[in-house]
Amino acid sequence: MVQMDKVIRVLISKPGSDGHWRGSVTVSRALADAGMEVIFGGFQSIPEIVETAIQEDVDVIGISIHSMAHMAYAKQLMDLLDEKGMRDEFLVLFGGIIPDEDIPKLLELGVSGVFGPGTMTDEIVEHIRSKIIGRGG
Repeated sequence: MVQMDKVIRVLISKPGSDGHWRGSVTVSRALADAGMEVIFGGFQSIPEIVETAIQEDVDVIGISIHSMAHMAYAKQLMDLLDEKGMRDEFLVLFGGIIPDEDIPKLLELGVSGVFGPGTMTDEIVEHIRSKIIGRGG
């Protein structure tokens, strides 16, 4: 649980190697400007993302993806968090090129928010803050 005086820690990572960095860099900068501590994981596999999230004691896992493999990665991520008994430890966000019809499916899997191109960074900051505070942080 996040305490009110604790800085929100966010891991931003890209599963696979699709090479599109602009969105993840922009979001990382906005989160840092909002007072959050951002760990930029770069290209990592899902097991590496989960391990980094655990080791870095983050509150949020942010996934940036443009390869259209978002459903497979989301399922793999949530299944691995379930296996480790850690699903409720992290707020999971996805960003990138994600078709509107897949957003409800991602939310059903347990992703907290999905943010596509053109999303105002303030919206992402507010989503994180409201959900972390709502968890008792």
